[in-house]
Amino acid sequence: MEHLRRGSIHETLREVFGFEAFREGQREVIEKILGGESALAVFPTGSGKSLCYQLSALHLAGVTLVVSPLIALMKDQIDFLRRHHVPAARLDSSVGVEEYKRINAELEEGSLKLLYVAPERFSNERFIHRLRRLHIGLMVIDEAHCISEWGHNFRPDYLKLARISRSLDIRRVLTLTATATTAVAADICQEFAIAPDAFIHTGFHRPNLTLRVTDASADQQLSLLLRRIAERPRGATIVYVTLQRTAEMVAAALQKKGFAARAYHAGLETEERSATQEWFMKSPDAIVTATIAFGMGIDKSAIRYVYHFNLPKSLENYSQEIGRAGRDGQPSTCEIIACADDITALENFTFGDTPEPAAIGAMIHAILAHPDEFDVSTYELSQKHDVRPLVVNTLLTYLELADVIEATAPFYNEYQFQPARSSTEILAAFEGERLTFLRALFHSAVKARTWFSIDLEKTAAQLECPRERLVKALTYLEEKGDLVLKVTGLRQGYRIKERPADVNVLTRQLCERFELRERNDVGRVQQVVDLVSEPNCMVRNLLGHFGEKLKSNCGHCGVCLGDAPVRLHRSERRDAIEEQRNPVHALLTSNPHGLRSARQVARFLCGLSSPLAVQSKLTKHPLFGVLLDVPFESVLEFAQGLK
Repeated sequence: MEHLRRGSIHETLREVFGFEAFREGQREVIEKILGGESALAVFPTGSGKSLCYQLSALHLAGVTLVVSPLIALMKDQIDFLRRHHVPAARLDSSVGVEEYKRINAELEEGSLKLLYVAPERFSNERFIHRLRRLHIGLMVIDEAHCISEWGHNFRPDYLKLARISRSLDIRRVLTLTATATTAVAADICQEFAIAPDAFIHTGFHRPNLTLRVTDASADQQLSLLLRRIAERPRGATIVYVTLQRTAEMVAAALQKKGFAARAYHAGLETEERSATQEWFMKSPDAIVTATIAFGMGIDKSAIRYVYHFNLPKSLENYSQEIGRAGRDGQPSTCEIIACADDITALENFTFGDTPEPAAIGAMIHAILAHPDEFDVSTYELSQKHDVRPLVVNTLLTYLELADVIEATAPFYNEYQFQPARSSTEILAAFEGERLTFLRALFHSAVKARTWFSIDLEKTAAQLECPRERLVKALTYLEEKGDLVLKVTGLRQGYRIKERPADVNVLTRQLCERFELRERNDVGRVQQVVDLVSEPNCMVRNLLGHFGEKLKSNCGHCGVCLGDAPVRLHRSERRDAIEEQRNPVHALLTSNPHGLRSARQVARFLCGLSSPLAVQSKLTKHPLFGVLLDVPFESVLEFAQGLK
């Protein structure tokens, strides 16, 4: 049985967590939650948002359900809670069978106080049914700006969370973010029925951060960065870049100059990323050159410098990234090396995620052609319609919110196993019908080098048995230690709730929704350009973007300190387009399948990968990305003239 804390929240703060006083905003949020209200907490990065629900959970009956997209952050927080004797667990893809059983048992008996899950888990019908049997005292949504379709980091799975919280009759919801404009905050409050006085905003102003901007041409960026790092006192540093290859290039240049530097990006193996993060945490003057993947959950207070080698992709990203500097309150410098060439590259990334109307229509027709109960593979839809997987998931979420479909249960269609001993030894433990069944199961497996693969649907049909029996048999052999098991081929189950009266109207509505997202994303890049070109106080203008008013100029940004104003001018480079006319004509003749539409041609020339481009090996072609720094709309106009 659970044991609730009966003392004051200040006693819990001191006795459980070891802190003598609350930080700004924490007490107000906790009091709202314990008073039975939902709340939105907008606190700067590293200012103690997580304590608001960790402490509240100990004073509430039932389990606190924490939704977060950051698995690494979940692990760190659970380690912290367990050190303080707070029962907490997480459910994610890394949890084994035995641990999963233990977590479920603790949930049933009411001994678990906090359960961390990824938003994707709410697409699992069985998980939803399990939650219905629990008493959920509080639902927490971290990175809550992902809920807003018009925010800088929209995630389709987040759109469903408000509806799910209502269906589970969860009375209190705490939403947390470090970056929310007035419009995004209004979206969050509306979705979760958060009262105006339960929106706690502590402000973004950090007087210890000096924000500067220096303009540079593309061939000056690296030398300027090296000079800045060499002339300033050493200290822990993050250099943010846009591309993975840029992270590697800058790290190599810094190493050559004798600095302790490493690259960090999504293209590295998990072990290497973890090692780099651990190295950075321990070193007083380490330099990490990183894409935006670095920094989530980084709890290093003495970061002295944050450089943007490339322009940040939005003001929200910029605010979050510079927020990692100077959390110890000591002076820290954040500098943007502003190059006009980056503007076009950032805008062009946006166009890679907008599906063509024909692809949207084809996916909708394919989904509605299914019977009322069906399943789909995001990967297969992505490959067939040449749409990125995240965009496929967004479209499926739109259809859910339109009450056309609803998710049931996800499952894996392919199981792979590696025997720990010979099949003869494994089968020797069985007899009769079970022996016959397992022998047929092994016989159906296809061997690669060391792993065997089983297509569950085909095998179930061949053996005339339920799919569940195959899964149970393989799981049993894994638990006995007879084989190592892994799963692939994720498919999501759905049921059709209501078929639309007019599919064309639905298609047009979704096309307009994607186009509006595209315009908003391009607009965010322009907001960055406006900020770095601003002749007045930079901090004052940045805070204004988030609805915060500074009464006077900050006195500590580059503009206030007398830096020369930055003026970014970019070239349309139409001459570069015309130079490619004949080579592109030749490519279209030789590869008509991979580049079927004008938009596919434009994405290819701008270096924007797509499933079909990868499948056709076009991303390795010399022309891939040849017009990377030319505006996408100019390239699209050129491509339309070729068709």
